[in-house]
Amino acid sequence: MAWLAAQLRAQTDRLTLWAPVALGCGAGVYFALPKEPFTWTAGLVALASAGLWAAARWASGRRWAFVGLILLSVALAGFALAKLRTQRVAAPVAIESGRPQLVEGWVVDVASPGRGGPRVLIAPIRVGDWSAAETPVRIRMTLRALADVPPPGRAMRLLAIINPPPPPASPGSYDFARDAFFESVGGVGFALRPPVAVTADPPPWRLGLTMRVNAARWALAERIVAIMGVETGGLAAAMTTGQEAFIPQQQVDDLRAAGLAHIISISGLHMAIVGGFAFALVRLVGAAWPWLALRVPGKKLAALAGLAAVSGYLVMSGAPPPATRAAITAGVAFFAMLIDRQAISLHALAIAALAILVVQPEAVTEPGFQMSFAATAALVALAEAWTRPAREIDVPWPIRAVQALGAWIVLSLAVSFVAGLATGPFALQHFNRVSTWGLFANLAVAPISSFVMMPALAIGAALAPLGLGDWPLKVAGLGISAMLSVARITAGAPNASLLFASAPAWALPASFLGLLWLCLWKGRLRWLGLPLALAVQFAPRPPAPDAWVAADGSAAAVRSGTRAVLLRPDVKLFAAELWARRRGLEPQGDAVIRDQMFDCDRWSCAPLKGALTPVAVIWSLRPVKPERLAALCANAELVVTRGGLDPAVCPQARVLQAADFARGGALETRREPAGWTLVWAQDLRGRRPWSWNWGR
Repeated sequence: MAWLAAQLRAQTDRLTLWAPVALGCGAGVYFALPKEPFTWTAGLVALASAGLWAAARWASGRRWAFVGLILLSVALAGFALAKLRTQRVAAPVAIESGRPQLVEGWVVDVASPGRGGPRVLIAPIRVGDWSAAETPVRIRMTLRALADVPPPGRAMRLLAIINPPPPPASPGSYDFARDAFFESVGGVGFALRPPVAVTADPPPWRLGLTMRVNAARWALAERIVAIMGVETGGLAAAMTTGQEAFIPQQQVDDLRAAGLAHIISISGLHMAIVGGFAFALVRLVGAAWPWLALRVPGKKLAALAGLAAVSGYLVMSGAPPPATRAAITAGVAFFAMLIDRQAISLHALAIAALAILVVQPEAVTEPGFQMSFAATAALVALAEAWTRPAREIDVPWPIRAVQALGAWIVLSLAVSFVAGLATGPFALQHFNRVSTWGLFANLAVAPISSFVMMPALAIGAALAPLGLGDWPLKVAGLGISAMLSVARITAGAPNASLLFASAPAWALPASFLGLLWLCLWKGRLRWLGLPLALAVQFAPRPPAPDAWVAADGSAAAVRSGTRAVLLRPDVKLFAAELWARRRGLEPQGDAVIRDQMFDCDRWSCAPLKGALTPVAVIWSLRPVKPERLAALCANAELVVTRGGLDPAVCPQARVLQAADFARGGALETRREPAGWTLVWAQDLRGRRPWSWNWGR
């Protein structure tokens, strides 16, 4: 007992580190609810939080009771903040109609491209005959070609089909509509014609300012691509301005297979390099200028420069959520320097996490937040535990250089290894692929990105408006070419990536809490978190379903061993591949393999006699000819149709129709001796503000 009491006393200076964990747990409970709590619940929970806080003050003499009550009150505050945030961002969501609509609006920004083509974010002025109360605040529109993309700030008109944001691709998978809800994107659509410029009344000042900033970002991205060429300029534009429209798809695939896809998205690595480069440069200049060094604290001046660089980079990137979170974290570190506190510490990280969760409680559901803070917490914990070797006196410089190089290699290996372990559970659960050679690829790219690519891009972007950015951008292009070479070699290596099925839903929160316990607890008891931290890796996976059907019934896939055979590979391909990877199956769109099990035409697929998965699927919304319908029902035990079908037509089969998918969304099904087990996405998703209109 004395040893345990000593372990508990050692946590005195670590107790505040658990505040953001409690806040995130409270927000996580809110987002996990199957039904939306009433509005008054937020007020009640806030009162309960305040009451617990007061009770904690009363129980301050009992340390652990005090700590428990405080953390519980913070968790309740997280729940209340999440509910209030949901209420504050609530906005109209498009109703699925399938009818073309004439859309007029302002181009707010050029969004990341999708599989269907380039995309823009529109602030609609009017949409068809929709009322103002029915018109979404933002619509993400897919265009036909990159040449059709209008710059931000232009008013345009186009004919498009608009739908609500897509629901989860499969039961229990990531909910894209939730992200769209918190970004005020109430509709997604695809243009039927190229956009036409129109004249419109001036936009509100805030929207106008946003569009001017985004127009400058887009112009800078075009200038970078024009100087560097598409081969390296697309990635340079993405890492500088956040505009990903110019990146060739093959580069994205290679970077993803090599475990380097994080380079594309502006996040913690980019903010750290840009802020650190500005800090080091100003610190060096300040030390080299005696007059300034004697009158101004060099470290604080450099911290101000780093803070300014991070803020400017955030504006230039368009302030996406990952960049915003990284900027807050870097800002807390630089502010700590200004007030003479330790910049890199778990306490600074806890303050940054609290700030982010107070502003964006929904961040707890996002893979970017989970991965970045798990990795950062692990690296800061590593820095605390890393013993610095004693410096020898009067060592010849060649020996010192070799020692420094060796120390740098060991530290780089440790950093990459620890960061990989910390982000591993999230990569497995969300993306289902592990890059076998990712550690070596990141080690090879780290010095290139830190010392060549990002500093040269920062200088080139700053000088480009003055016409002086050509040579720094060309230097950056050399670094990008080297990085792409590493990515190509790694992606082409044997077994470059391994596929893993997602673990049960409970495993990821368990891993997150286990990792945090390992990082935040001081002493030997920290290893109690190791079994939890490995929950995603070792949790037993349920058997893969036998079949999957898209949320609108327009696509389907069946399992054949370790492969997911796509019955309609040209439709809903992204959703089908996402489902397949989540279940540990390799997506297979080869028609030859499909035709060994199914008789498919343009409108339907009928199982052949003896098929392991006797599922018939009808894509057509029109009635099927009687002879084809008889063939579809002949060997089927389950019939899926996008339209309506009299179940009496297939008496031996279970029939699922459009109304079933409107209610339930995407479907996974397994063939059991007692019949077909159906799992619907909407049942797991719940009835929340970001899902209420599905099937309305």
